[in-house]
Amino acid sequence: MKNFSEFNLNKQLQEAINDLGFEKATPIQSESIPVLLEGYDLVGLSQTGSGKTLAFAIPAVEACDSSSKKTQVLVLAPTRELALQTEKVFNDILKGSRGIFVTSIYGGSAISNQIRDLKRGAQIVIGTPGRIMDHLKRKTLRLESIKLVVLDEADEMLNMGFKEDVESILETTPESKQVALFSATMPAQIRKISKSFQKDPKVIKLNDEKRTVSTIEQFYFNLKSSDKQNALLNLLYKHNPKSALIFANTKAMVDQITDNLKNKNFKIGGLHGDMSQVERTRVMNNFKKGNISILVASDVTARGIDVDNIEIVFNYDLPQSEEYYVHRIGRSGRAGKKGIAYTFISSKKQLIDIQNIIKN
Repeated sequence: MKNFSEFNLNKQLQEAINDLGFEKATPIQSESIPVLLEGYDLVGLSQTGSGKTLAFAIPAVEACDSSSKKTQVLVLAPTRELALQTEKVFNDILKGSRGIFVTSIYGGSAISNQIRDLKRGAQIVIGTPGRIMDHLKRKTLRLESIKLVVLDEADEMLNMGFKEDVESILETTPESKQVALFSATMPAQIRKISKSFQKDPKVIKLNDEKRTVSTIEQFYFNLKSSDKQNALLNLLYKHNPKSALIFANTKAMVDQITDNLKNKNFKIGGLHGDMSQVERTRVMNNFKKGNISILVASDVTARGIDVDNIEIVFNYDLPQSEEYYVHRIGRSGRAGKKGIAYTFISSKKQLIDIQNIIKN
């Protein structure tokens, strides 16, 4: 792994990275930063928690001309949470950099405030595809000066139905732009977008989360659906975790689990798409600060959760794919630490599914 000092970054950016305590780059950063600094298009296959945000944020800042207030970098993210998390990373490394501004735009937040921020001038704009399209139609966001477009968690954006929006946005940007695409997987739709909008991209494949899974103890319980609540309670009492994640497949189940455990006096919060942005941000901040020790979430809202010290992951519902299973349990056992994952199943089919997933 390389030291950040080897990338020959501008003085203010290097000082900000030093102040954050970063010395050695992660594998995805070591591979991606030089490629992007040299102007190549990039496909980065890596999971959440690998440090990929910094892998594109550093070259993005280097690409910006502070003498122009026009938008020069566009980052597309699937969810509001990930957009906010990405904005925070940019703000952290922009401390001390004069004249470069970043803003995030997403649904569920007052568009008038976003229009004000865009008018003021932001060289770096981070947003969800739907809200980016809204601003393009209103002509409150202009993309003719874009130098770099980043598609973050591209597979998830397409899973959520943003394919047409993503393509429309890319078509609005200059042909000369650089395109960086980060994704956990490379399905046919992603390959098609890469072929249509990238020029001989460098491909970096780092299956970090699969490696992380090897440090996680995995257990499953075959039980009746009606017994899940008691099983969860018993495991929480047994481990008394300082930080735990519980995954459910529906918003209703997220609410039900949260309410049940709250009534048992657990410090807990729930996260799903029907909550207001203010409420979701409040819950996330409380989890990161340790004010709540248990977070219940759906797969989509969990994108953007970047917490390193999660001890246990519970799959209250079996995830819908092997990819989601790996992504869920990979929240535990980061940075070489050991983790635990429990999965509840309640049918013969689910038993076969979980056995195949764990075997793979």
